[in-house]
Amino acid sequence: FEWTCASYYWQTGQAIGSLGGNGKFTGNDMGFSATSSRHLPNLIAGLALMITALIFAAPATAQVTAFKQAVAEAAAQDDDIAAFYRENDYAAIWTGAAEEHRARRSELLRAITTADDHGLPVTRYNPDAVLDMLRNAQSPRDRGFAEVELSRVFLRYARDIQTGVLIPKRIISQIVREIPYRDRKTYLQDLPKSTPAAYFRALPPRSLEYNALLKEKIAMEKLLSQGGWGPSVPAGKLEPGDTGNDVIALRNRLIAMGYLERSNAVGYDASLTDAVRQFQEAHGLNTDGVAGPATMKQINIGVEQRLQSVMVALERERWFNTDRGKRHILVNIPDFSAKIIDDGKTTFQTRSVVGAAREDRPTPEFSDVMEHMVVNPSWYVPRSIIVGEYLPQLKQNRNAVNHIEITDSRGRKVNRGAVNFNKYTARTFPFAMRQPPSNTNALGLVKFMFPNKYNIYLHDTPAKSLFDRDVRAFSHGCVRLAEPFEFAYALMAPQSADPEGEFQAILRSGRETRIVLEEQVPVHLIYRTAVTNARGHTEYRDDVYGRDALIWNALAKAGVALRGVQG
Repeated sequence: FEWTCASYYWQTGQAIGSLGGNGKFTGNDMGFSATSSRHLPNLIAGLALMITALIFAAPATAQVTAFKQAVAEAAAQDDDIAAFYRENDYAAIWTGAAEEHRARRSELLRAITTADDHGLPVTRYNPDAVLDMLRNAQSPRDRGFAEVELSRVFLRYARDIQTGVLIPKRIISQIVREIPYRDRKTYLQDLPKSTPAAYFRALPPRSLEYNALLKEKIAMEKLLSQGGWGPSVPAGKLEPGDTGNDVIALRNRLIAMGYLERSNAVGYDASLTDAVRQFQEAHGLNTDGVAGPATMKQINIGVEQRLQSVMVALERERWFNTDRGKRHILVNIPDFSAKIIDDGKTTFQTRSVVGAAREDRPTPEFSDVMEHMVVNPSWYVPRSIIVGEYLPQLKQNRNAVNHIEITDSRGRKVNRGAVNFNKYTARTFPFAMRQPPSNTNALGLVKFMFPNKYNIYLHDTPAKSLFDRDVRAFSHGCVRLAEPFEFAYALMAPQSADPEGEFQAILRSGRETRIVLEEQVPVHLIYRTAVTNARGHTEYRDDVYGRDALIWNALAKAGVALRGVQG
């Protein structure tokens, strides 16, 4: 026979001998050569060591092979997991005996067991089943399947806590925001690069808003477990000077909510009026101190519904887990506000009017970049308004909406008297419509452009009275600003020594003029019914479009539950 073995390395890694093709054993670094009978004991000893090692090495190799085959088989169902393990030579990152593997398992189990701390559905990760699988993984093949299952659960949890459980546009078509999903494989690749505890801590959104919402969630859960704010107020309206049981109910409710010090007063006095004003400010209402229908509606909303708003806001914050820009514009649709944010602080804020709550008019949710503003703008009427609203009026009276010019495909003004509007349908109407610059222009005297396929922008309006209302959902989708000139000055400030003077000079010219922003500003249209103010307190807004109710239903269906609910 002929052996062609190379040197065998024992546990220390040092060669103890080799078998040559002539059947001779040569001991390396042991001071002998097995070429004579006097070295026979050494030869036998060397052969015994080699044979023993080979016997015990075979099962170890088989175990590794079985583990890797199981990993490959289980991972084949998921392209990202399969690619990761293929590049990693099917090595374990969870189920090995090393301390780092144990730490990863421990952190993953802790994370999925306490996922409801973040408003995530624990049932989605099934920690009990994961534990059972690990306990029952006796063979290399079992461990291979457990390895892949841990990676699968990890990827689900990591994406959920970082960018949300739900896919928003599957629930509400007007949520057209681009969700900042990470490549799933990078989660697995990055995990071994830091300590497990640090890695899992870094997964949730790091924004101040997210952390504030987590604190409010804990507070609301505690309140809910204690029975909430007590009885609701049965009255439809109460005002200063009123007395009686309804006033006492209002007083007690505001005390429980933290807006009023404990009191035995039975009348709607100055202290109660001030408490109502504070409540109104915290809920986006006109601060007149009168508990009218809109105020009373908000006062009577219970802790459970407020907690749902917080849970939805946490999910929305995960969808919005992205760099918003050092300077950016934030439009919160239910808050009817537009803000300029610089380095995390609000430097300008104004009231807004948003899209009406009709099916074809709500303001969508998305982000884009503001590039310029137009002073003394023309209003180019959207096709949907032309054929849906104006054409029916023109069929009744050709002189209807006479403040709007009718133009042909080349932009030339069309003589109304020469057109038979009745022969056209919404599909065949060949004309466009334009309102020239003026004080009565639908866009007012300035519009702020962040070009997007939804044809949404911010602008002035001649209808100033709408800003005095509590609910300001009246537009065709665009966002109207109560203080558009001041908004323009704030945007121009970084590039002009006299932004107000420069803007007013252009305005007085009466000419349609574009002002390009030297530094483009991200614009974010969001929808939050639970928001944090500058003092870190959570405020609440009405679900004007009913979107949060739909999202909560979807979260509940996915397994999210309220903690603190009394049985």
